[in-house]
Amino acid sequence: MTNRGLFVFVLMGLSSANAQAGNWSQYRADAARTGFVAEPLPTQLQLAWTYESAHAPRRAWPTNVRLQFDRAFQPVIAEGLLFFGSSVDDSVYACDAATGQPRWTFCTDGPIRLAPVIWNQRVYVTSDDGFLYCLAAADGRLVWKFRGGPGERMVLGNDRMTSAWPARGGPVVLDGVVYFAAGVWPTDGFHLHALNARNGALLWSNRETGSLYMPQPHEGAYGRSGVAAQGYLVAAGGNLFVPTGRAVPAVFDRQTGKLRYFHLAAHRRMGGDRITALGDWFFNVGFPFDATSGLAGEGTPQRMGPIAALSREGNRIVRAAGQTVVAYQLAELEKQDRKGKPISVKGLRQLWSIEVPVAGHSLIVAGRTIVSGGENRVCGIDADAQNVIWSHTIAGTACGLAVADGRLYVSTDRGRIHCFSAESRRETIVRAPAAAVEERPVYAQAAQEILARTGIEAGYCLDLGCGEGDLALALARRSKLSIYAVDPDPANVERARRKLAAAGLYGRRVTVHRAPLDKLAYPKYFANLIVSARSVAGAGTEAIEMASQEISRLQRPYGGVVCVGPPGSMQLHTRGELAGAGSWTHQYASPANSCCSDDTLIKGPLAMLWFRDADLPLPPRRSRRPPPLFHQGRLFVQGIGLRAVDAYNGRTLWEYSPQESLQPYNADKTGSNFCTSDRGLFVRLGSKCLRLDVATGEKLAQFEIPPRPDGRPSAWGYVAVDDGRLFGSRSNTDHTVVNTYNRANAGQGYPESDSLWAMDPETGRRHWTYTARHSIRHNAIAIGQGRVYLIDRPRARRDLLRRGEVKPGEVHPVGELVCLNAQTGKILWKAENAWGTLLALSDRHDALLMSYQLTQYTLPSERGGRMMVFGASDGTPLWDRNVEYATRPVINDSTVYAQGGAWDLMTGQDRPFKMARSYGCGMISSSQSLMLFRSATLGYFDLVRQAGVENFGGTRVGCWINAIPVGGLVLVPDGTVCTCSYLNRASFALQQVARE
Repeated sequence: MTNRGLFVFVLMGLSSANAQAGNWSQYRADAARTGFVAEPLPTQLQLAWTYESAHAPRRAWPTNVRLQFDRAFQPVIAEGLLFFGSSVDDSVYACDAATGQPRWTFCTDGPIRLAPVIWNQRVYVTSDDGFLYCLAAADGRLVWKFRGGPGERMVLGNDRMTSAWPARGGPVVLDGVVYFAAGVWPTDGFHLHALNARNGALLWSNRETGSLYMPQPHEGAYGRSGVAAQGYLVAAGGNLFVPTGRAVPAVFDRQTGKLRYFHLAAHRRMGGDRITALGDWFFNVGFPFDATSGLAGEGTPQRMGPIAALSREGNRIVRAAGQTVVAYQLAELEKQDRKGKPISVKGLRQLWSIEVPVAGHSLIVAGRTIVSGGENRVCGIDADAQNVIWSHTIAGTACGLAVADGRLYVSTDRGRIHCFSAESRRETIVRAPAAAVEERPVYAQAAQEILARTGIEAGYCLDLGCGEGDLALALARRSKLSIYAVDPDPANVERARRKLAAAGLYGRRVTVHRAPLDKLAYPKYFANLIVSARSVAGAGTEAIEMASQEISRLQRPYGGVVCVGPPGSMQLHTRGELAGAGSWTHQYASPANSCCSDDTLIKGPLAMLWFRDADLPLPPRRSRRPPPLFHQGRLFVQGIGLRAVDAYNGRTLWEYSPQESLQPYNADKTGSNFCTSDRGLFVRLGSKCLRLDVATGEKLAQFEIPPRPDGRPSAWGYVAVDDGRLFGSRSNTDHTVVNTYNRANAGQGYPESDSLWAMDPETGRRHWTYTARHSIRHNAIAIGQGRVYLIDRPRARRDLLRRGEVKPGEVHPVGELVCLNAQTGKILWKAENAWGTLLALSDRHDALLMSYQLTQYTLPSERGGRMMVFGASDGTPLWDRNVEYATRPVINDSTVYAQGGAWDLMTGQDRPFKMARSYGCGMISSSQSLMLFRSATLGYFDLVRQAGVENFGGTRVGCWINAIPVGGLVLVPDGTVCTCSYLNRASFALQQVARE
């Protein structure tokens, strides 16, 4: 199809989409999301009514400015009814468009984050439960539904239970076909569907483009990571535009479902969920693109605000830019090519601009009136006279605008919908239905006993056999639990939902699902507490026993409690540690620096278990912050502050924000500034080391560094804990090293110390101190087997930030490899001519590895291609080789792995290993069976399956280590503030599953 033909097709689609006067039947008016209707608005408007939802919207990604599709309950209007979906109580609402009075509701099994579509007296809506629903517009009756993904599996997504394939590709209808998409993580699967809108018959599906091997948003980075969907689909002409989250759209053939283009790498810093199609153009977050090629147009303002078509022809647009509204002509512009010859390109030519009283967050056009909505205000602009003609205050930020039957509807981030009309009437406040709900005494008593006996008042609770929701109601009112209640009886489910909704708790605190009790789709390990309303009533014990295997699967390790039975005779079972889960208590797994956890459980292939917003403020991305830690079910993460997270469901347990900064970072050189054990979480902070309670984050103790003899400032350097002793060092603050990447803060870090000591981790009593003859590099300290290993070596002058003139041929002098008794500090043995900058220990094989740390942005002294292994007990050299490697070595059992090869730990002989990863500046972290690293996206290598380098796509990992295989999972707290347009930026955990 030619460009001209396509343009005509688009205009026909735009015209037909607006054929029904008085309707706003799709998000932003039509299938192309133009935000334009020919219907004029009255010149004078009055507030007629306000609908107040029980709860404000609950966004999937509250901190992500590129993903705002669910910031408000977006309304659509047709045939006198207004419809919207709720991301809180999972329901579709129908209200009288003239009065705001409720007509009906329909509850799905997950949050509704995108506006419905109205077509032919039908309502089409997608849910995070993975389904597209078709409802009767008149009464909300279910006509049919279609599952977007391949199965029932659920995950904890954005702190709610969702399908593993949430249907976040918002529905669009054109020419009697409804399109939608499911799947936000491309590796888990992306599913794009076209259905007959009348009967739900499948016309085509595209299920292949999630696993494309393609360039990623970084030069030279290729990985198996394709398309996913978050935002409103757009249908125009022969194209179907799919918003991919933070990235630019993927464009498909609307007739066949085949991918036409997805320029992820070419537009690496563009992207977002908002798309508008106009003729030969489409706009993504305000940026114009050629619809045929997908390439960006010329004359593009940076990060444009919301736009709308200014006319039916679609050749003019308006956009909001702060408190300015600007009009543009879509035009052919002239520019010079590389040789200076004039060429014609597509671009924007500015026509006019005016100042308005509010910064625009939303923008539409009705006839010749431009409507701009912002914080606490909405205003109208005459497009011909180019002046503001009216302005009204509202409650909240106007994120959604719609026009129908001469009325303006404004939806805000507070969950309110304001209706303005020309009719002079007294404003009406319409509130979501609510009622006083009384508790049944036996369930109130049971809730009190459950909370008292288990001590669990927060976290995720599973109510098996919830009946009419009485126990869930009582627990929610007395705790901070997020409760998922399940019952196989549809009548019970309906009654429970109504009761909890009337109490104002549904969705916000309690969600009810229908399912057999012995076969639930919920993710493993998620439940901190498992109860049963059925057992409280003295019934259903047989059903609970039948579900025992499922209870075991869902009960959280490390303290998850099952509490069932009637009041006075409840039975409790607390789950202990997860056998084979291992730990990751220090920067490189343990103070031995193996970079390999003792987890024996996690293997590939990998799939999502939980994910949530990246809401922990981070330092600059190449500051290389310390890796996360895992111990006894808790994940400890460091950003600007500290956070403890439940590793099995992603819930924040506590946060600690010291008044002093935790910086400097650059842990690749200075070493980590925190570690953990049964005794607490130990945090280096300036000249102090803090001991925090791992369960609460409360500060238990503070240890001061001994002052320097010359009185100059001191800083705590190395920190580790092992076998009941806390190890620390006094940094050499004269040794400030070069900044190896020009935007990092490495120049503020101190990678070496002049003394090392052991102390009691509770009292702070010093056991012993080793004073360096020269200097101790933090990367060259390893602890294990009751011994401390270090390299005492002169400092490398060429590493220094202020080093003066380095003489030609000047080399870094060698030093001594020293082994100390960890209990007494007594020297056990020494080895001369220690040339390395890194030590790692194998307790199991009594072997000590000395090597370099040859990585990107490394110090000059760390560059080298040599490894040497000693007997750890006596310092006997075992082997010494020149080998090529490009990452920090990993010791996994009897093998040393690195990018570049694998070697027998005891002999140095080559072992079969080939890991051809794509671009990645981070290091390898490993468990017994699985290696993690960056390979364009998150890469992994399964040592058991030997499937080569695999990807979990849609995101990237950090510039050092922020993905660790431990606890039976892959734990990936967000580790980058990179602006590259990977589809998602999140914290998440992966599990092993068979691919659906």
